[in-house]
Amino acid sequence: MLYNLFTPLADHFIVFNLFRYLTFRSGAACITGLAFSLVLGPCFIRWLKSVQRNGQPIRADGPPSHLIDKKGTPTMGGMLILAGLTASTLLWANLRNGYVWVALLLTLGYGAIGFVDDYIKLARADSKGLSARAKLVLQAVLGIAAGTAFMLMTREPLATGFAIPVFKEVLIPLGYAFPIVAMTVMLGFSNAVNLTDGLDGLAIVPTIIAAAVFALIAYLVGNRIFADYLQLNFVPGVGELAVFCSALIGAGLGFLWFNAPPAAVFMGDTGALALGGALGAVAVATKHEVVLGIVGGLFVVETISVIVQVFWFKRTGRRVFLMAPLHHHYEKKGWMEATIVIRFWIVAVILALVGLGTLKIR
Repeated sequence: MLYNLFTPLADHFIVFNLFRYLTFRSGAACITGLAFSLVLGPCFIRWLKSVQRNGQPIRADGPPSHLIDKKGTPTMGGMLILAGLTASTLLWANLRNGYVWVALLLTLGYGAIGFVDDYIKLARADSKGLSARAKLVLQAVLGIAAGTAFMLMTREPLATGFAIPVFKEVLIPLGYAFPIVAMTVMLGFSNAVNLTDGLDGLAIVPTIIAAAVFALIAYLVGNRIFADYLQLNFVPGVGELAVFCSALIGAGLGFLWFNAPPAAVFMGDTGALALGGALGAVAVATKHEVVLGIVGGLFVVETISVIVQVFWFKRTGRRVFLMAPLHHHYEKKGWMEATIVIRFWIVAVILALVGLGTLKIR
């Protein structure tokens, strides 16, 4: 909004020239999102506690310690992240940019699905909420709509192409199947973040790390000079998603203040589904879907651990892991929660560096 208001005045008042710089607005979006979450967080958490008397329902088949340590902690904290993200994005992004609107609406749509899921859990006082089929169908519809929108606003051959990192000239033409592939990326990553959100601070920090990487990717891919130098696929207009990612970083950091162990609030499906969808949307728009799988490899491994566990148990009646997702396996092995969380954060940083390395290797 500020970009659209003040850039026309830049020729008359030099101070407004700042709003033309993507780097300035990205930094401002991060600070705004952080301030929004930190300032509103205490009041928001008090309100959640007043309406959620028993807090988030805890899985009966989960680690026994959770029934004691996490009992009574409110959920739906993702609303705080989404509020900070939305306010900051609308304030600092170019509102004439279609990529920003698609990414934001997809994120809010997935957040709404998560909100319904969390509400049902609270209303029933049960850890089972919206059915898996219903969630997947709703996510698929929104994902296909977002994928189609990205396809329509991107020039060919990138519009329907699937880029492979490292190989600078490889672009797999998907044709009308592109929205399906885009939907799979957004839906898959949304649920991957949701599966990872099982310990205090475990999901939000890797999300912030991935958002930081994709803020840089969006900036580089949306700048012809940098894209040509690094031999990346140049996507006009997608650089504005750096503001969106920066807003996500700020709002996420503010939420982390309250979600750090011991958590005062959980993000719930409201936050987890939305954040995963946001990262998926940015990856699709910037043509770095495979890089998201590397940068967000922690989420991928957590998801694979669940798939392997279910598949092997149905075939043999035995478990590969003591408990899935993977972080619960290490809890069962006796690792302290803080140890698991911090070591997983370290893994997320390493994977982010590997993902960044693909930008230079051509």
